[in-house]
Amino acid sequence: MQDRFNTAAGWVLFSGIVALGLSSVSAKYFQADKPHRPHEMGYPIEGVVEEGEGGADAGPSLAVRLASGDVAAGEKAAQGRCGTCHTFDQGGGVKQGPNLWATVGEPIGKGKAGFAFSSALSGHGGDWSYENLDAWLASPKAFAPGTKMSFAGLSNGQDRANIILYLKQQGGGPALPTPEAAAPAAEGADKAAAGDQTATAGPAEKPGADAAGAVAMPAGDQPANSNKGDH
Repeated sequence: MQDRFNTAAGWVLFSGIVALGLSSVSAKYFQADKPHRPHEMGYPIEGVVEEGEGGADAGPSLAVRLASGDVAAGEKAAQGRCGTCHTFDQGGGVKQGPNLWATVGEPIGKGKAGFAFSSALSGHGGDWSYENLDAWLASPKAFAPGTKMSFAGLSNGQDRANIILYLKQQGGGPALPTPEAAAPAAEGADKAAAGDQTATAGPAEKPGADAAGAVAMPAGDQPANSNKGDH
């Protein structure tokens, strides 16, 4: 009886070991141990873009977007999309993410009341410049591969600029970049147009001048058998 019990227990133990091994192998094969989003979203989630929509979109430069941005719209977007994980007021508490007061211009992945940043951010280097913030909001995983940030990113460039302006309002930051001046290009176009007008007007003046000369020249002085090449 005792032998049968030992045999059954042995088989149970062996089955458990096999099941554990198969579970480990399948987890590595199907990457079940790594968080990833489904290929098709079941329903839209605010702040999460569909696969392939993240990243910067083509359009105006960051300087232009910041110059035409809306702080109030940025506050609404930041509170709605980021407020679940972050606070924005001075001395605000830590949630799933750090407090974002005085973020613009500070070193990336440092400080923030002892918040434990991932090595992807703490070792990134540089500061939260306007360009880096824009790239981060477009796609955190592309900006810092390995980040713990689960936010997929904002594809709308103006939304990103508005949020950045709100962050600047919350604690300040460096001066905004100056939009590219369009005056030199316009001046060049005016000069080109003026040149075309001169070129067009030039040949038209010659016949008039010749005609005036012909009128001024006494009829008796004109040679009898002249040709056009001699005038």
